[in-house]
Amino acid sequence: MLRTRLRLMDLSSLYTYQNRRTAASKAMPTVASLEKLQRETLASQISTKPLSAEDSSIAVVDVRDSDHVGGHIAGSIHAPTPALDWKIPELVRTLKDKDVVVFHCALSQVRGPAAALRYLRERERLIGPSKGEGQHGDEEKEVEGKDGEISKSGEDIKKKGEQKVYVLEGGFVKWQEVYGKDKTLTEAYAEDIWADGYWM
Repeated sequence: MLRTRLRLMDLSSLYTYQNRRTAASKAMPTVASLEKLQRETLASQISTKPLSAEDSSIAVVDVRDSDHVGGHIAGSIHAPTPALDWKIPELVRTLKDKDVVVFHCALSQVRGPAAALRYLRERERLIGPSKGEGQHGDEEKEVEGKDGEISKSGEDIKKKGEQKVYVLEGGFVKWQEVYGKDKTLTEAYAEDIWADGYWM
């Protein structure tokens, strides 16, 4: 079917079609393109305005599973990796107004980056590509919205500028080394769990 469609296209249309496909594939985020955020930078931002504040422009998503015990960043959202299939679309909707979203797991080597990629791809699917990511941003596409209803892309999600998505460098393991005992930055910290270092 694609072959037939390509035969019917004139040269100009074919060029446009190929450029759209190339632009879309170039825009797809990868692990290598994810930006890292240093723990000191995040700590200073949270110290200025806690994540629990209504007008906080930052959200932190913790994707650890059973290793979530022993503490977590104050005000972070716990979205365990096994729950991400249904949790990611919900996160895209609830975090739409945040300027910065930071993902992390224990070490931020596998689960954290994978969750950040899934979030970025789902955000693009629901909202559309960010500016500069391709020429196909104005196309409307139908997507499944809340409660399974079909809506035009972005209808139920307000697109607010560019949202930056980061992965916390070193994950919670590195975070707790410096900020574990700081009750304003870390909640439910169990020092005895971390006494001998990371145990997984």
